[in-house]
Amino acid sequence: MPEANTTPVKLPLFSAAHERNGEIELAGRIFNCDGDRSLLHETVRMQLANRRAGTAATKTRGLISGGGIKPWRQKHTGRARAGSTRSPLWRHGGTTFGPQPRDYSYRMPKKALAKALCLALSERARAGKVMIVEALELPELKTRAAKAALDRMGLKHALIVLGEGEEGVVRAMRNLAAHKVLRVAGLNVYDILNYDEVLMTAKAARALEARLAASGRSGGEQLGSEQ
Repeated sequence: MPEANTTPVKLPLFSAAHERNGEIELAGRIFNCDGDRSLLHETVRMQLANRRAGTAATKTRGLISGGGIKPWRQKHTGRARAGSTRSPLWRHGGTTFGPQPRDYSYRMPKKALAKALCLALSERARAGKVMIVEALELPELKTRAAKAALDRMGLKHALIVLGEGEEGVVRAMRNLAAHKVLRVAGLNVYDILNYDEVLMTAKAARALEARLAASGRSGGEQLGSEQ
């Protein structure tokens, strides 16, 4: 695995009114890292597997009611031997080797998840799809006001990442059909790649840096495991 990029990266910093207010310096190991992109595929595959309900089920011949009597006698009929009308060979019979309820979830190493998260953020940042705002200030904590604010920023299909203490904005934005709002703790690779833009407050960006820095030091807290 290549060494992490420790050179800070500068991204434009905007106000809530979408006016540029200089730049914000962020960790290069998070917003400008390189690595094997197949890790993104593995992480998304794990997240989708973890979301599966695993409730698909079919009935075997022993689970279908009826069929307890032998359809005809064993010999001297000219027909093949049959013991039950619920045999998989019969219409309305049981299913052979059909799906049964199971758990599809599995886990990846925590450091691999953290690396995949950094790769996804770096990819979006290089494409100019990461927008950092000082704060999201709404005239009223209503979905209508939240949609108007995002429209002013030119965001059509954005993942919005908020930090602690911004619960009011979370409530105002959680019903937006074209956008998704997440707290830093819930940020994951699938949602980053699934949305066209990433909108993040400065507070959320700093919280993400601290969280991933702790992940790098100690093997860390699992991020984006979906959950």
